[in-house]
Amino acid sequence: MKHHKVKELPDNISKVTIYTDGACSGNPGPGGWGAVLIWNDLEKDIFGGVADTTNNRMELQAVIEALALLKKPCHVTIYTDSKYVLNGATQWMAEWKERGWKTATRKPVVNKDLWLRIDEELERHHVIFEWVKGHSGDEMNERADKLAVRGRRHANRDKE
Repeated sequence: MKHHKVKELPDNISKVTIYTDGACSGNPGPGGWGAVLIWNDLEKDIFGGVADTTNNRMELQAVIEALALLKKPCHVTIYTDSKYVLNGATQWMAEWKERGWKTATRKPVVNKDLWLRIDEELERHHVIFEWVKGHSGDEMNERADKLAVRGRRHANRDKE
């Protein structure tokens, strides 16, 4: 279990579970993102795509879009099959911020625009990131993957 450090929220705040995934045909190429949001007994599927992008950008976009849907601060558990998202949000981002959004080698952070948006969303919520192995039979991860592929297909059609 990986935590993003933010202020603690009261216990009576809503608990939301989110499964996210990204997909890309070529890297770069047409890409899609997908997420499944679960609150109490309600589930919501969301997806979208971009005509020319990378897989990492789509993984990040899925997290951003899902968190942005939450109207109030929540306790959120995000399941991702992306070590890039997991490590970036729970380890690297704090160090990047301390260095003015530079890596340990003083290079600009790749996908800084999306990391800044994730940082904004993480300030609103108490978020725990969990890693799930992709394509291993986890029902909700597979569902998020299908949504991401659907988003990629729409982006690919828009490109033509």
